Amino acid sequence: MTQKLAVVFGGSGLIGRYLVRHLAAAGWRVRVAVRDTRKAQFLKPAGDLGQISFIPASITNPTEVAAAVHGADAVVNLVGVLFDIGKRSFQAIHVDGAANVAKAAAQAGAKTLIHVSALGADANSDSAYARSKADGEAAVRAAFPAATIFRPSVVFGPEDQFFNLYGLIAQVSPFLPFFTNTNPRSPEGTGSKFQLVYVGDVASALLQAITDQKHAGKTYELGGSRVYSMRDVVEIVNRETMRNRTILGLPYITAWGQIALGWVVRKLLGLGTPLLPSADQIKLLKKGSVLTGNLPGLEAFGIQPTVAETIVPSYLKRFRALQQNKKLRIAAR
Repeated sequence: MTQKLAVVFGGSGLIGRYLVRHLAAAGWRVRVAVRDTRKAQFLKPAGDLGQISFIPASITNPTEVAAAVHGADAVVNLVGVLFDIGKRSFQAIHVDGAANVAKAAAQAGAKTLIHVSALGADANSDSAYARSKADGEAAVRAAFPAATIFRPSVVFGPEDQFFNLYGLIAQVSPFLPFFTNTNPRSPEGTGSKFQLVYVGDVASALLQAITDQKHAGKTYELGGSRVYSMRDVVEIVNRETMRNRTILGLPYITAWGQIALGWVVRKLLGLGTPLLPSADQIKLLKKGSVLTGNLPGLEAFGIQPTVAETIVPSYLKRFRALQQNKKLRIAAR
């Protein structure tokens, strides 16, 4: 029996690496479509000999996309960007690129298309990122009406850029800052809220949507069972890194100073990617990322959400001081 073929755009990213492993374990052939195939070679051992292959492709190039999806039974688009810069703009990646993948999947006769958007996608949002995600969903639906769309909240896992970023801050800074609209010392001053979702749960839901056609044409919101404030997040980081940093609530107005500083540094150093959050990211941060309750979620896949506290300690411990880990080993004897 011939193995079915799944093509995963962005397969070397946070969600992609887990999905590729899930697909391989389920017996699929997997073609990983990425701009730089060398950086995706770590996925090779995730499958049997010849089960996982790689093809260079940018979703902004229709010809490369068409070549990548040739012969595919299922196509998954995981590609996204956080900064609206140059050729890798929100419009180019989230809208035009998503349309390229959907059109190519339809023309190739793929049975299934999975498109990963983002929680908060909204055509009327004041955030360019959120608007582009909504426009991308519309473009996908127009080209491939039976596509399954996922809107995950902030995704966490060992390779994430969320807890790991704060772990790095705890390692080098005497403060762990977070932004809030109100007095940080008040009960309401805990910052934005997030319904964090574990990357393994997201990959499991994607796999089910690929293998079961009952999910075709539907849109899902993926989030965990608990809502975390930014203060909750930095407290978890402080505890698990054992750095005992001062937790510092800052008014959002200070974020604009950081944005200006980041712009100046970027121009002086000639960097392509900003070092600090953009104005658009601050808008997203202020809004948070909590399920609306208007769309089905992980429960539709029979998945019990994984709580952050059961996973995060395993990878934040690398940000501890060496003597802290030594003390723990001695105490365990």
